[in-house]
Parts: sequence; structure tokens; C-alpha cells
Amino acid sequence: MERAVIFLFWLIHWLPQPVLAKLGQGLGRLAFFLARERRKVATINLTVCMPELTRSEIDKLVKRHFMALGRMATEWTILWWGSEARLRRTVRIQNLDRLTALKDTPVILLAPHFVGLDMCGVRLSMDMALCTMYTQQKSPLFTQLFLHGRMRFNPDNRPFSRQDGIRPLLKALKQNIPAYFLPDQDAGRSGALFVPFFGQPAATLTSLPRLAKAAHAVVIPAIPKQVKDGYILELGEAWDDYPGEDIVEDTRYMNEFIESVVRTMPEQYFWVHKRFKTQENPSRRFYAEMNSL
Repeated sequence: MERAVIFLFWLIHWLPQPVLAKLGQGLGRLAFFLARERRKVATINLTVCMPELTRSEIDKLVKRHFMALGRMATEWTILWWGSEARLRRTVRIQNLDRLTALKDTPVILLAPHFVGLDMCGVRLSMDMALCTMYTQQKSPLFTQLFLHGRMRFNPDNRPFSRQDGIRPLLKALKQNIPAYFLPDQDAGRSGALFVPFFGQPAATLTSLPRLAKAAHAVVIPAIPKQVKDGYILELGEAWDDYPGEDIVEDTRYMNEFIESVVRTMPEQYFWVHKRFKTQENPSRRFYAEMNSL
């Protein structure tokens, strides 16, 4: 079954990008109706994070989110089998000079979980080797496929499994290999603090300030955006005086920054992730309690 799905993905990668995008949006609409559990998670997340929206507005936003996810899935085929020239056409990088100017300095690229995350990360890795962390998929075949996509344009890229911890990434950073870093999901209590995210206490990894301090690294936001004709990776200005002396404030600052970007394109953030699954009260089952929303 997995191989049949991969074969279908291989077939559609030949389609022009506008057709791939439309196909993906259509699949996203279908997933909106079929993926009941993930639709509930996205609805709960948006209801608690954006209480100013009506239920009708939430439903429309969730549907747009699924369309963005569907498009992401079909356009992944460009990463796996498309040509280098095609990926360069599909993904544009803004303000690359902000990164190249720091070629002799450890740099952490803060890349929040937006739908363009992989497209933009692989595109950037064409111009320079990157280190990053990945999560093992339930299917070894799909894990292999995702790694293939991350490595095929630059064999010097260094993807590290999360199971190996942070040390390999720190070592690569100290060798001045930029880290494409994604610390904004709920990974449990270990290494996390409860700081607000959209006003909700969220278990948030402290790895960004800890890693920046240990490697004496500069933090640059790397915001992936899904646009009509492809994707844009926008590199922001380096954060001044980060990290500071208070790890709680450093972690809070990261969440506040991500929140400010999410508000500019809310349909593209990974709302299907259970961001508030880990609670300060371990007996509290957040998503079960909120199912009535």
C-alpha cells in the first residue's frame, strides 16, 4: 500500500506547479471532511488561540488550513523527484545576504512549523549545507523518502534524528553549519517550560536559547510562506542580545515572536498538531475536555 501511494506521488510530480497546487487544495478539502480527529484538533486550537473569531470564521479557517496542508503534500513531490532548476523556480529566498554575511559565525535559523517548512529548508540547502533534526515516521519507507528529499541536492547536509538528542546538532553548529531549527511543537515535559502561546500555557522547549548560548550562535528568523506561485523563505534580521540571562523570558520571547507571525498567515500554521497536549496538571486531558467546542 505504501509503495502504491509513493508511486502515485511520483506520477503527479510531473504536473505543472499550478496544477499540483490545485490538486493539493482539492485533496485538502477532501481531508477536511474525512480527517475528523485532526479537524477537531485544529478547531480546538484555533478556538482557544483566537477567541475573537466566530465559529463560522473558525470553520472557514480550518478548511483553508487543510487546503494548505493538501497543497504542501502534493508539492513535496518536487522535493523528492523534481529537478534542481524546478525547485529554484518554485521557492524564492529573500534577504539571503543576512545569512551569508555570517558565514564564519554559528547561526540558528528559527523556522516555525508553517506548511512551507520543508520546501524552503531544502531550497536553502542548495546554497549551503544545513543541519537539522527530523522525527522518525511510523513508516520506515516514508522516513527514507523524507531524508532523500533533504539530502538529494546537497550531500553535505546533516539531518539528525531527534532520538539522538541535541549534541550532534550543537557539534555541527560549532563547525559553523547553520541549523534549520524547529522548536515550536509540544514534545512533552522534558526540557520544556510552560509559557504562554496565544494566551494559553504551552509546554515549550527551551532548546533555542540553550543551544544559542552553548554555541554562541546568532538567531535569525526563517519564515516559510506558501504563496500563489510557490513559496518564499523570508530571512529576518538577527535578534539582538539573544539569549539573555533569563531562560523563561527567552522562551517567552520566542513564543511571542512566532505568535506575531502566525497572525499574518494563520491558515499556514500547523494547527492539526496537539500544541497543548502536555499540561501543567498531568491529569488534565486538554483535548478531551475541549471536544465540546
